[in-house]
This record gives sequence, structure tokens and C-alpha cells, in this order.
Amino acid sequence: MDIQKFIFVVAQSLPGFLLAIVVHEWAHGYMAKVFGDDTAERSGRLTLNPAAHIDPMGTIIFPLIGLSLGGMVFGWAKPVPVDVRKLSNYKKGIFWVSFAGPIANFVIGTFSCLTYAIVATQVPQNFSYFAIILEMLNYSIMINFILGTFNLIPLPPLDGSKMLASFLKGEALRKYEDLARFTPMIFLAIIGLSFMGISTLGRILTPAVMIGQKLTMYFLYLLG
Repeated sequence: MDIQKFIFVVAQSLPGFLLAIVVHEWAHGYMAKVFGDDTAERSGRLTLNPAAHIDPMGTIIFPLIGLSLGGMVFGWAKPVPVDVRKLSNYKKGIFWVSFAGPIANFVIGTFSCLTYAIVATQVPQNFSYFAIILEMLNYSIMINFILGTFNLIPLPPLDGSKMLASFLKGEALRKYEDLARFTPMIFLAIIGLSFMGISTLGRILTPAVMIGQKLTMYFLYLLG
């Protein structure tokens, strides 16, 4: 990818990417507050200001490497602090605090689908930034649905693992938490299989992209 195209792709995907990871973390912090834990708020993380959530590796380096290798922008923000001891209902609180991030991504993704349909059907095509806005919204749709779905994978430390752990107890919970030791190896195996042409992760994330596309088509049908 030449440098000019690279910069253009970064500029188009950056708004949707930042919105996805910032709202994701904000949702975790907000839901924690609902259940009685104000740790995120007291630490200045219950905000939609991207500067408060930037993780050098996940927000800058990893996404740029992905784009430079021809992939799409993908990454993460600095996790908001949650003190589970303060949650009014421990099990229920853990589940909903964890689920809040993916839910936020699906909401933003759906809103992006609707906005895409509105722009595509109501804004004149000769508008100077017509194609650029649609492409930015397209990135927002893909990133949010992929990020939300990816985080539902029940592997530590992803949100899905905490949601599942909230239903476990005793020996079953201990064994499941031990799985965290193997998570890096599991993801390395998935990456290795991808290089061998076996897109394991793609089988999980492709349906998420298709849902975004179907929703967009549905809104285009309603507004067309």
C-alpha cells in the first residue's frame, strides 16, 4: 500500500475506530457505576474524550501495523478500572459490566447503518464529500460489529469470558480461569492457521460483517 493511500485509509477509518473503542470502554465504566462502582468515574475514565482511553499499543501501533499489512484497522483502548468488590450484585454486575462494551458497539454499528442509508438516499450524490462520508460510515459499521463480536469470544481476558465466568462457580470457575494462561497460545495458533489459509477467526467475524451489511440494506430498503 503506497503512503498516500495508507494515509487516506487511516483518515477514513479513524473516526469509526476511535468511536468504537472509546464508547466500548465508556459503556463498561457507566454500567459499573450503575451497579455501584464509581472507580472509572473517579479515575477520569467515564468520559468520551479519546485522550483518556488511548493505549499506545492497542490504539496506535497495532492498528497501524494491521493497516500496513493490508488488513483493516483493529485494536483496543486502555481498559477502564472496575472494582468488582463495590458492585451491588457481584454476579449480575460482572455480567452486565462485561456485556455493556459489546452492546455499545452493536448500537453504534446499527446507528452507523442507519446514517449510511440516510446519507445514501437523502444527500445529493454530487455533494463534494458524498463518497468519503459513506466510506467512513462503512468503516464504522465493520469495525463496530467486528469489535463487538470479537469481544464476545469466551476466551480470557475478552468480555465474553467474564460473562461466561459469571455463571460458573467452584471448581468449574477455577478451571475456566486457568484457561487464561493458554489464551496467548490460542491466539497465536489462530494467527498461524490464518497464514496457512485456515481462517478460523474469519469464520467467527464474517457473520458479524454480514449482519452489518444486511442491516444497511434493510435501512436502504426502508428509505429508498
